[in-house]
Amino acid sequence: MMDIIKYIFLGILQGITEPLPISSSGHIYVCKALFNTSLFSDLNLEIFLNFASFIAILIILRKDIIDIIKGSINYFKTKRQKDKKRLKYLLLMIISTIPVSVIGIIFNQSLSDLLSKNVFIVGFGFIVTALALILVMNEDGDKDDGDITYMDAILIGLCQAVSIVPGISRCGVVLVACLLCGLNRNSALKYTFMLYLPVSVGTMILGVGDVITAGIDLSLLLYYSLGMVFAFVTTYFSYKWLTKTLINGKLWAFSVYLFAIALFTIIYFI
Repeated sequence: MMDIIKYIFLGILQGITEPLPISSSGHIYVCKALFNTSLFSDLNLEIFLNFASFIAILIILRKDIIDIIKGSINYFKTKRQKDKKRLKYLLLMIISTIPVSVIGIIFNQSLSDLLSKNVFIVGFGFIVTALALILVMNEDGDKDDGDITYMDAILIGLCQAVSIVPGISRCGVVLVACLLCGLNRNSALKYTFMLYLPVSVGTMILGVGDVITAGIDLSLLLYYSLGMVFAFVTTYFSYKWLTKTLINGKLWAFSVYLFAIALFTIIYFI
């Protein structure tokens, strides 16, 4: 029974922290240091839970994704302006994804080694995210999807690269960057999670080799599935919660939580 509770807890933790601007990786580091369990080091479980969140976001954005893919393909046939905008959006996503991909590959392991011995540093990442959210809590630009420039994509991509540091939320810093670039809240939210998809896919691909090497314990598949169900459902509703919070201009609420957990993390682990 205790094992079931652990996997449910991890599924809920993944589902809440992945879409919300509070850093899923930061929470994993803190929980790993607090609780003496190998579950937080189970790469197979991590990939399964990440996949569940990925599917939830994919379902939410399915219409936009299909529209962009079909429009990009059709542009080479029709040359229509509408399709050209879809192709440009896809190119912007690729540009924004390059920095985090490069930085992640180069520095991810060294960061993991550093933070495993100095967990309190994660607390400062939480503070960075909290301050960034406060900075844009009243922002609501007038640029929509079609107004994003290539310079915007580069700046947003550079901000996303900073999120490889646990405690600095990828969702949070990308959302902040989008709003600072003048996007309205709906377009900022959409671009933030459109960028989540390729990053998530990249993370899962990088982990597949390790999974194949380590193998999968078939006796744990039921537990993995249980965790995935809770991760999927919680991710879906967490996204909806973020949407409502952003539209109502209440991002500061996440900052309050982040300051609290940052204070705890720094004092407890320093």
